[in-house]
Amino acid sequence: MATVHIPTLMRDITSRAKVCVPGATVRQIIDNLEEAYPGLKDRLMEDNRIRASISVVVDGEVTPMGLLEKVGEDSEVHFVPAIAGGSIG
Repeated sequence: MATVHIPTLMRDITSRAKVCVPGATVRQIIDNLEEAYPGLKDRLMEDNRIRASISVVVDGEVTPMGLLEKVGEDSEVHFVPAIAGGSIG
């Protein structure tokens, strides 16, 4: 099972920093997270896609495939909240 690292702001649902979840794609991981931790999917997805404010990282790589990204049995998955604001200059 993949190890999913739960963002701090979503730990009120899981009560854990990381959980093990089965799934061969990011979509399956999210569906299985929702089954185990109802309400988590709403925080990760909007209009059947990953929220624009969240990046998905699988095995250290920001995924260009989003929900279709493959996830291995020993993969690590991170849902990283986007950082915004500020300006340079």
